[in-house]
Amino acid sequence: MTPNLIRQAAIVLSNLLTFSSPADAKLSEFFRNNRDLGTKERAFVAESVYGVLRRLRFLSTVTANDENDPDDARKLILAWLLRVQGMSIRELEPMLNEQQKEWAHLIKAKSTDNLPLAVQADVRDWLWDKLVAQYGEAEALTIARSMHEQATLDLRVNTIKGTRDDVMAKFIAENTSGETNVTKTPYSPIGIRMPNRMNIGRHVLFTEGKIEVQDEGSQLLAHLVAVKRGMMVADFCAGAGGKTLAMGALMRNTGRLYAFDVSEKRLHNLGQRLKRSGLSNLNAQVISSETDPKLKRLNGKFDRVLVDAPCSGLGTLRRNPDLKWRQTPQDVAELNVKQTNILARAAKLTKVGGRLIYATCSLLSDENEQIAEQFLATHPDFKLLNAAQILAQHQIELDTGDYLKLLPHLHNTDGFFAAVFEKLDAATAPVPSKTNEIEATAEAVPALEAASVVEEAASEEVPAKKAKKAAVKKEPKPKVAKAPKDDSAVEPKVSKVKASTAKTKAVKA
Repeated sequence: MTPNLIRQAAIVLSNLLTFSSPADAKLSEFFRNNRDLGTKERAFVAESVYGVLRRLRFLSTVTANDENDPDDARKLILAWLLRVQGMSIRELEPMLNEQQKEWAHLIKAKSTDNLPLAVQADVRDWLWDKLVAQYGEAEALTIARSMHEQATLDLRVNTIKGTRDDVMAKFIAENTSGETNVTKTPYSPIGIRMPNRMNIGRHVLFTEGKIEVQDEGSQLLAHLVAVKRGMMVADFCAGAGGKTLAMGALMRNTGRLYAFDVSEKRLHNLGQRLKRSGLSNLNAQVISSETDPKLKRLNGKFDRVLVDAPCSGLGTLRRNPDLKWRQTPQDVAELNVKQTNILARAAKLTKVGGRLIYATCSLLSDENEQIAEQFLATHPDFKLLNAAQILAQHQIELDTGDYLKLLPHLHNTDGFFAAVFEKLDAATAPVPSKTNEIEATAEAVPALEAASVVEEAASEEVPAKKAKKAAVKKEPKPKVAKAPKDDSAVEPKVSKVKASTAKTKAVKA
């Protein structure tokens, strides 16, 4: 650590605090423009700015002289080093000027007794209120604090090209990290967990397509779809295709697998990964929206339809901490409308006896249980299946009830939700009561009204906890083809959210 390195971190952080675009994109741009920085220097800058973003509301409190004091990136970096990393003023003094030394003493002495719970949780008030209403104060605080930790590096073994035991043996033999640091994921039968971060993108196992970076929760979702050889399967919101490729491997390269998305760029990234994967049963296609006319010919054709819906991404805060400062209640309301519409359209693609799987990487019942319950109330030709039973059929012992619900503090994964619906024969489907129809419609009205205010929650995200737009500019002649070639950064997928432009006290309630 040097005075210049602290200065560089503060420069990056100051740019990120505008919340005008995804943090990972801005950080990547900074590194491209500062290629002289070494690996350790880049690691310090990245860890510092992400560390501040994870604890921003707490750090904003300990650096403020009064309630309306604007955030200062230099103070926030110091506060992170002193109050979160536990460094002493004596350790830092050689790298600080006189003004910074004065700040350091004030920051170190600032009392944090009796802080509001939302500040301890490091979330905005609106999000804290939703978490408390859903989980209760104690568990809400535990969940929020679990998001302060950095996520592990989870890898999915591509079983088309290798086995988990073989891949683990190679990592251990290379001494890439200590033997105790390479473990099997506790739930996914094809996952490997590496707590120590490493640049996996240039590793021979990655370039040969034997592994992909994918959170264990995302791997489990692919198993929950329960694809079989020879099936016709659709990934309706495919994004960069992490789950698409996982399903293709489970299908053993048989049947037909379709990847639909409104973003040509994301499908291009899927093409880069497809080349490495060894799969040959995948067709990727850009659609203008969930109502694209070309989908009509596929109605009732699919054995499985996965809707990994555009969502707030609040389950991915370990990887994308800036999301909790960029999201608003209005964004969630707008996303609810898209989720409802996309799920309803995907239902038409599902054949009788087939399954429709709805999933998000959100913690909020607004985007999860409520959407599932509303769908069942308005679609009597579908019934809910028990997620735990489906996983058990695949020798995965994980029981979270009818729905798959994963939480970082319980499962050490990103926050995930999934519901599995089976399509019934219309002749045998129950007739919904008028009361259910009226209640479901009433629940949808507030979200529909909110959506009329702004068209989209925008902004591209991540390698990744990257989310998908409901519509893009229509192509004259969208192509149906295997996705193009190249190489891509990996999952997680992250939702598109509406960017805030507030520059001062961004984390205030």
